[in-house]
Amino acid sequence: MLILELKKQGNGVREIARTLKIAPSTVSDIIKRSEDSESVDDIPRSGRPRTSRTPRLIKVIRERIRRNPRRSMRKMARELRISEGSVRNIVKKDLRLRPYKLQKAHLLTKKNQQQRDQRCKALLKRLARGTHLKVVWSDEMPVSIEQEVNKQNDRILAPDISAANSSGRIVQKSAHPASLMVWGGITSDKTPLVFCDPGVTINKENYRERILRNVLQPWAQKHFGDQEWIYQQDSAPAHKANTTQKWLRDSVPDFITRAEWPANSPDLNPMDFSIWGILKAKACATPHKSLDSLKAALLKAWDEIPLETLRAAVDEVPKRLKTCIKAKGGYFEI
Repeated sequence: MLILELKKQGNGVREIARTLKIAPSTVSDIIKRSEDSESVDDIPRSGRPRTSRTPRLIKVIRERIRRNPRRSMRKMARELRISEGSVRNIVKKDLRLRPYKLQKAHLLTKKNQQQRDQRCKALLKRLARGTHLKVVWSDEMPVSIEQEVNKQNDRILAPDISAANSSGRIVQKSAHPASLMVWGGITSDKTPLVFCDPGVTINKENYRERILRNVLQPWAQKHFGDQEWIYQQDSAPAHKANTTQKWLRDSVPDFITRAEWPANSPDLNPMDFSIWGILKAKACATPHKSLDSLKAALLKAWDEIPLETLRAAVDEVPKRLKTCIKAKGGYFEI
């Protein structure tokens, strides 16, 4: 690079700038970068961003990502004075890397992963030949009266931050909003929703009597008739209690026992990985003034979920079991 050659010859920043007819700040910046990075040979001069994917530049970007996998491609482009498109091309085509969003996930210990691997294999066999379509997949979820925000997708289009704020960019959250627990289940159709108001604990007695006996059992008899069906639940204390397990053995054709369902596995339950998100996005798009308003919105949104959406979520279960097995019971992405 000519700037560095002139620098080696003893020329100062202003002399180099005058000689090359460029800004002194540009000269200083490139000299500084030459001291901090190996990438100087590939840092373009001022003017239109450079887009060539040279071996040297590929090496520099690979090393920067190795040191910090969370490094922003936009920031790298700015630091190296090349176009963001060039960085993305190098990352995708030369380094063969893909961007993955950070996400919160359930805790998985080594023991959990081994158990998930084993139980997923057993469940995959049990749910073969379309048996997953005969399962009632169930779950509980807490819901508050506050607006649901999707940080990845929710956006406000506005000319400036002030206008965005005026249009609702700020979603206020209180420390202890009014909330309730809701239970539901899906198969080729939906069970009724069951609400548990504040102060009502879903213990083994309430779960068995209010949900299983009073709601699930009559609904399933009407929906399935004389056909065989399977009940699925997670490993919550009320679910795995001995009295609950005994009631299920005596009262339903079949169920996935506490020894069969993998612990800490919301990513395997279609209620968790799909339906609850759809329900909350519809019912809680705006805040509610009361729990009654929230309940009405949840019931309306629940009724409006198409059967095709349920089928798509249920059909994803075998795929997720296979992917979990491939990940040896660890975290996976679909």
